Amino acid sequence: MKRIRSLRKNESGATALQFALTAPLFIALLFGVVEIGIALWTQFGLQYGVAAAARCAAIDTVTCDNAADIASYAANNALGLTIPSSAFTIADASCGHQITGTYVYTFFTGYFGTPTETLHAQACYPT
Repeated sequence: MKRIRSLRKNESGATALQFALTAPLFIALLFGVVEIGIALWTQFGLQYGVAAAARCAAIDTVTCDNAADIASYAANNALGLTIPSSAFTIADASCGHQITGTYVYTFFTGYFGTPTETLHAQACYPT
């Protein structure tokens, strides 16, 4: 009986047990926040690239003379992303010059079986 009472009062190792139970959840949450942040940054970069290319197609006809130049301009203005110019399509729509970008985003935690996400961005600038 004394032994059971002494075990109930013994609290050594409680902190290690609490850390072992909560650390995996905290680390998973931390990685999730970082992944979502990078995915949002990629989406915003893609959106900035198509918006800049749509403006360039409407205003600067020297730099953005044809579809290949417009796509290259969009790829170069995608805020530090390495997106090929083939990911951008150019069309003349009723709203003006319409640029559409598509990029397949691969998560860094792909080792855990997370799928890829296709990001889309579209901008139209009147002529």
